[in-house]
Amino acid sequence: MRYRWRLPASIAENNATGPGELDQEYARELVRSINVPESIARILVARGVRTFDEARDFFRPSLERLHDPFLMDDMARAVARVKRAIEEGERITVYGDYDVDGTTSTAMLALFFESIGVRVACHIPDRFTEGYGLSVAGLDRCFSSSDGPPSLILTIDCGITAVDAVAYAQSRGADVIICDHHEPARTGDEIQLPSAYAILNPIKGHCNYPYKHLCGCGVGFKLIQALSQEFGFNDRAYEFLDFVALASSADIVSLHGENRILTAFGLKQINENPRPGIRALIRAAQLRSGKIGTSQVVFGLAPRINAAGRLGDGGRAVKLLMSKTDDEAHHHAAELEFENSNRRRIDEEAFFEACAAVDGMLERSRDRIIVLHNPGWHAGVIGIVASRLVERYHLPVVLLTTIDGVAKGSARSIIGFDIHSAIKRCEDKVVTFGGHKYAAGVSIAVDRVSEFRTAINAVAGELITDEMLEPELHIDASITLDELNPKFFAITRQFAPFGPDNMRPIFHAKGLEIVGYPKIVGKATPHLKFQVRPSAEFKAVVIENAAPVLSNSTNGHSTLDLSLKPQTPTPSRALSPNLIPFTLGGAPIDAIGFGLGERIEELKGPDGKGRKDIELVFFLEENEYLGRVTPQLVVKDFR
Repeated sequence: MRYRWRLPASIAENNATGPGELDQEYARELVRSINVPESIARILVARGVRTFDEARDFFRPSLERLHDPFLMDDMARAVARVKRAIEEGERITVYGDYDVDGTTSTAMLALFFESIGVRVACHIPDRFTEGYGLSVAGLDRCFSSSDGPPSLILTIDCGITAVDAVAYAQSRGADVIICDHHEPARTGDEIQLPSAYAILNPIKGHCNYPYKHLCGCGVGFKLIQALSQEFGFNDRAYEFLDFVALASSADIVSLHGENRILTAFGLKQINENPRPGIRALIRAAQLRSGKIGTSQVVFGLAPRINAAGRLGDGGRAVKLLMSKTDDEAHHHAAELEFENSNRRRIDEEAFFEACAAVDGMLERSRDRIIVLHNPGWHAGVIGIVASRLVERYHLPVVLLTTIDGVAKGSARSIIGFDIHSAIKRCEDKVVTFGGHKYAAGVSIAVDRVSEFRTAINAVAGELITDEMLEPELHIDASITLDELNPKFFAITRQFAPFGPDNMRPIFHAKGLEIVGYPKIVGKATPHLKFQVRPSAEFKAVVIENAAPVLSNSTNGHSTLDLSLKPQTPTPSRALSPNLIPFTLGGAPIDAIGFGLGERIEELKGPDGKGRKDIELVFFLEENEYLGRVTPQLVVKDFR
């Protein structure tokens, strides 16, 4: 895919008056106080990190800066009800969902209760017979349990729109505590909440909890945190942050603020002391312990957890995550690996069928949102295929199959278009819907799919501009390759964990030449592989112009040591090892463009060798091969 590049404007261009000058001063102060290059300081300022204290909070997350869970509306009421259920020996059921957020949350709550000597039942709804979320069919299964019906139901990652199901549970003698993070239902401007015993949801409409972007597992963690405080278990809740990291990464929630803290410490636990189920997942995905970040979760671990519920019983993922031994975990992981292989095959078949349909549709119409219905598509892969179609065509997508005579499926969107709000404007054409700004689920009567397609395309035609339809690369900083040294890599690595609101920094460099010949690597998908360096006319005399390393104390602050090694003052004409550019003396640096193999001819000059006048957009990565770690540019686009 080709992109429109949005290069970073100078602060003066963005704000020609006072605020621009203030941001410039913030950047200069960060250069002084935390000893980072100006390009890094500008990225931090653009992300809202302007002072030493804010930089400390960003680069050194602390559990002490988590919010008090009792700030969440209804938390005290929920804790009191759970405490009474425990004291009176009531039967408690945790009712989750079949995706990563729902299964990790369910396992987390069950293991927490088990750790304090309380046995709870777990229920993951069947995607095909019960559907998403809290439902009457699912509740009937809970109430018919051989162990007896529950008197307290904790929903996790679902329930906020289940008005009728909550009423049904109450009619059967059960109280319901909802732990959710989805948007509540609305009638006009009025929010419609279920009549649950307690509702824990920062965005339910009148909750003063200061952080609004928790995933479902994050809300469940806050309940565990509150219960731990109530029972005097001190830091017991922190033992379950690995689940929050998995869910936050997989659910693509904001990784700014509290989520950054939760995910950073959760990933630390996954890398340093993974529980058996997660260790088995890492092995199944052929990943390396100690090297797990948000990308490894999203593309390696999450699909295997999701596979359980996509093609069968999602409860198998809960069993894996709750495994006590490596042998037990290996058994469950192998089962999910088999299911994931089947899922990929079904996914590919549906994707190619959908592409053929879209290609024909776009030739005939100017639709700005793709709506496809095929009763033969497997419900378990609809969401994945919808996401892949968005990636390929850069249009919002609603993909539907038929379940029990109703067209049901998933909606995915492009940046800037709120698919949930768009569906809401067509709610007279749908049976049910719910979700987020960029991802939603929807059910439509089969004979009204065409009507819905027309209606939502009218909304899309009104709201989607031509500019939104051209994919954009937002570039954080323009640099020269001579700025890249071990310290620069070390600092950008510490921007992690990466995700929405804190994406991996994207850099731009021009005046580059390709060394030797570019080549294609990869079997199933062709990738570009080449080496690059500054061309002769753009080379900088790095050592002569190098600024001295700044002192470790500025304006009364101790600087943050963000480099590979502790920094000490050095003479102005010498560079410490971690400041030596990788391109010193004309040395090239490796570059790889994943999926860009078909564009190899664009990298060649008239003589067939690599071009001498190229611009790259890339992020930084350290490539490890046969025990050797080398710097690498991961190319997103070039021209």
